[in-house]
Amino acid sequence: MTDRVDVGDAVLRVRYAGPGDRPVLLLHGHPRTSATWHRVAPRLLAAGHTVVCPDLRGYGESSKPPTTPDHAPYSKRAMALDMVALMRGLGHERFAVAGHDRGSYVAFRLAMDHPGAVARLAVLDSVPIAEALARCTDRFATEWWHWFFFAQPDKPERAILSDPDAWYGGSPDGMGAEAYAEYRRAIHDPATVRAMLEDYRAGLGLDRAHDEADRAAAHLPRARAVVHARRHGAPLR
Repeated sequence: MTDRVDVGDAVLRVRYAGPGDRPVLLLHGHPRTSATWHRVAPRLLAAGHTVVCPDLRGYGESSKPPTTPDHAPYSKRAMALDMVALMRGLGHERFAVAGHDRGSYVAFRLAMDHPGAVARLAVLDSVPIAEALARCTDRFATEWWHWFFFAQPDKPERAILSDPDAWYGGSPDGMGAEAYAEYRRAIHDPATVRAMLEDYRAGLGLDRAHDEADRAAAHLPRARAVVHARRHGAPLR
């Protein structure tokens, strides 16, 4: 089922299905949509899980709230609150969550801020933002240069929107026809590109500050975490 769910500060486009128990929340990365899970979700459904796949705020067909000077509407804390509201609205007080790429930061923040809601946590292709930046070297800056470019004002939008297909690449063979079609609509939409970049602007500011505050307080989530950080040959987005 595909639906639009009002979570307060945003309206999320959500795909979900399943028997109603053993819920799993799947969070996509940049510049994807919920369709990115089209090969994973059926396997989880076959195993008896309820599967919930939203477009994160700013991405795909979810709404794009106005930003602020500190980019707080696109912080992972704000996105995590969206997920709590979404899952509660669907009747799930406690659930497993898996996030890939930028979605992994939302999943991580969800577990840190709302540990009682998270039964299991999997983060894919990711380490915490503060940890990545604390260990930043010339190699990191060279391979993950887009983190720093995307956080700049105005110029990334102009560069990407001049030729979105050349910037991002991708193909229906590799991504699946539906996921590729949604992805192309997203990367050609100026409002979506701007909102996706706000994710990165929040990342180098508020998101890093939230991670560092948790580290200073020795704050660890009570969720049982499964951390899977590995590379697929392309830089993390």
